[in-house]
Amino acid sequence: MTGRGRAGLPLVLAVAALAIALVTAALDARAAGVPIPEAAQLDPGWPAALSGLAMLVPGVLLLRMLPRHAVAWVLTGFGLLVLADGMASSWAAYALYVAPGAPGASAAYWFYARFGATLLLALPVLILLFPDGRLPSGRVWRPLAMTSLALTGLLPALLVIAPMEAMTRFHGVALPPEIARLSLDPLAVRLPYTFWESALQVAYASILVSMLVPFAVAVRRYRAADPEGRAQIKWLMWAALVDTAVLLLPLRVPPQVPSVLMGLTIALTSAAVVVAVAKYRLYDVDRLLSATVAYGVLAVLVVAVDVAVFAAAGSVLGERDSALAAIGIVAVLYAPLRGWLWRGARRLARGGGHDPYAAVSTLAERLELATDPGEQLLAVASTLSEAFRLAYVRVEIERPNGERAVVERGTPRGPSVSLPVAYRGEVVGRLMLCRADLSERDQRLLGDLVRQAAAAARATELSADLQRIRARLVLAREEERRRLRRDLHDGFGPSLGALRLRIEAARNLAATAPAQADRLLEQTAADIGDVLADVRRLVHDLRPPALDELGILRAIEQQAGRFRSAALDIRVSGDGPLDALPAAVEVAAYRIVSEALANVVKHAGAARCDITLSVRDRRLEVAVRDDGGGIGPDVPAGVGMLSLRERAAELGGDCQVSCPPGAGTLIAARLPIQEADSA
Repeated sequence: MTGRGRAGLPLVLAVAALAIALVTAALDARAAGVPIPEAAQLDPGWPAALSGLAMLVPGVLLLRMLPRHAVAWVLTGFGLLVLADGMASSWAAYALYVAPGAPGASAAYWFYARFGATLLLALPVLILLFPDGRLPSGRVWRPLAMTSLALTGLLPALLVIAPMEAMTRFHGVALPPEIARLSLDPLAVRLPYTFWESALQVAYASILVSMLVPFAVAVRRYRAADPEGRAQIKWLMWAALVDTAVLLLPLRVPPQVPSVLMGLTIALTSAAVVVAVAKYRLYDVDRLLSATVAYGVLAVLVVAVDVAVFAAAGSVLGERDSALAAIGIVAVLYAPLRGWLWRGARRLARGGGHDPYAAVSTLAERLELATDPGEQLLAVASTLSEAFRLAYVRVEIERPNGERAVVERGTPRGPSVSLPVAYRGEVVGRLMLCRADLSERDQRLLGDLVRQAAAAARATELSADLQRIRARLVLAREEERRRLRRDLHDGFGPSLGALRLRIEAARNLAATAPAQADRLLEQTAADIGDVLADVRRLVHDLRPPALDELGILRAIEQQAGRFRSAALDIRVSGDGPLDALPAAVEVAAYRIVSEALANVVKHAGAARCDITLSVRDRRLEVAVRDDGGGIGPDVPAGVGMLSLRERAAELGGDCQVSCPPGAGTLIAARLPIQEADSA
């Protein structure tokens, strides 16, 4: 079949199904009020039409998504068969009792009474093919599945070829004369009744036995499946649970209600199959299963207690006052208890995740009480474990100084999922959970909690790191002052004093010994050169002169020239207004590039290094990328890397060291210009 044909087939099937359902409803409407003997066993066809549509519509939807999936064809094919069976029943009733003599009575009754038994194959075939559309594999399970289908199909096959006389004798019923006159044995095989009796007994017994294998196959598949496969099978389990609860409702209802309920259960099962096969929102089923069980049990208990309260009030107070008294008791005493039970059941079924506000409030309270980042991470792990009923939680956060803080709660067990923890677009850690079946709603709540926790933990880390940086800045300032004082006092002071004495001596000798005075002045000039070199060194330590003489871009180009060699090609490029940067930003960028180049030469083993400076959004962005061996994930940050981060942090910026896909290392620093200018 061509692609266009496959795309149009579901629409054709849907239109045909709707037409069959409308014809069936019209025939039932014509037969309404017409007496039909009970022995004819001709039920109205609209319940079957309802059930057929409930099976066929999901099948058609699945057929459009997965046109080659066997489960889609099973739902669609058996849905059409149910529709045809219902229309055959309605047509037979119409042709026999509403408009006697109408054509097709024999064919319709034969199809309804004989071929309709083929529907017994629907559930076993669906279970055996679910969810991947293939029969179970293996030397044992595939033959068992084939044998099970053969046993299930034995009864429909016998009903097609058994003579009507043998069928009526076996069931001990007599057909009405108007049906007995029909031609109902077009495919009958004439054999002794003893054969048919034995064969039918075996066929009816095989129906019960053959259902065991499909359920055993489902259990085996569930045990051997991965988390995704288990979630698919759980959808079918949930549908079976709800179907059982609906069909076992002990209610006295009109005869039409069970037919409607049957259609609803078929629709529910078919919809669950579509969700599972299409893998749409698979992992919602765990909460759905637990909530269905918990709410179902709670509903039964609530109804039972309500009935007991009213009954007790009636027995004590009498029939006249029982209703009013029971209402008062329920309103005053029992209603709060029922609300507490309902909330307890919800918490038991879904954990704290059923109440997002409570989970956020609990996390906020714990974060507020935590005094250090380690306690905050523990609060995050505890809150997530309780809110989502997780067996294991592991929180990893990378601190600004490059260290990694790790907190664990519980014991690793079962499948796990790893989620990134981001703060302002930057991945600062990782969250590992031993539960891979979180619903979409839970994932959104988890993301909100993690973002809040990441912001709090990062803010605490940054605050502590800022305090450490401030302390280091004060110490560095005082150390720098001490060094300058020592250099000026111990170096320049004695040197300048000696030069002064030497000049005075030269003046005294100028008149009597000019040659000796000239030698003293020559030596003094050489010493002054040494003092000037010391001054230049001191000035360079305070601020590289090249920044003022050449500008930031050419100064970095000059610095790169010192590291450039035949084995290492270094290229420098700039973008944006780089000639009006604050002095602090220029110095920080120059120092970061110098340290990065030193690391490239010492450790990278690279053949090329690209340095890029650009101004964007009032920030100077510095990138140093090499094509070397990169940095291993287990290599701790050294003093050089920490100094890069500290220089950027001093100006309110950041510096990230990463190994992008491929090879090499990327050092990316962002230095705010406005904050530095204000400072």
